[in-house]
Amino acid sequence: MNLTPDDVQECSLAIQNPKSGRITETVYVPRKILGRLSKYIQATGVNQNDRIFPISYVAAWSMVKKAGQLVGIELKPHDLRRHAATYASRSGMPIEIVSKVILRHADLTTTPRYLSKVNDKEAIRWIETLYG
Repeated sequence: MNLTPDDVQECSLAIQNPKSGRITETVYVPRKILGRLSKYIQATGVNQNDRIFPISYVAAWSMVKKAGQLVGIELKPHDLRRHAATYASRSGMPIEIVSKVILRHADLTTTPRYLSKVNDKEAIRWIETLYG
């Protein structure tokens, strides 16, 4: 990702030339994270048009894989995306928000493929929470 300081907004990041084929996409990020990112940019002296994290996709992929190995699991970057969507959904976030904001899907019907399967124990817990 070619994220530059100019892409950091008050509540979001502007992703230039995303895989969707659009010119830009907006990614909403908690202000706390954006604050830390801004401090990092200032501390490292990144110029406005330079990449904040000058690493390739392959290098990032390798870092995620290595992190997984350190904790004894097979992990790929796409697994993190799937986990974020599943976590948000299981926490009660409306599926429309998971789809449009977290996953940035153009079509809501794409989203269910990204969510982890619900096991019986989890289903029972939700039923008890909602109706018990």
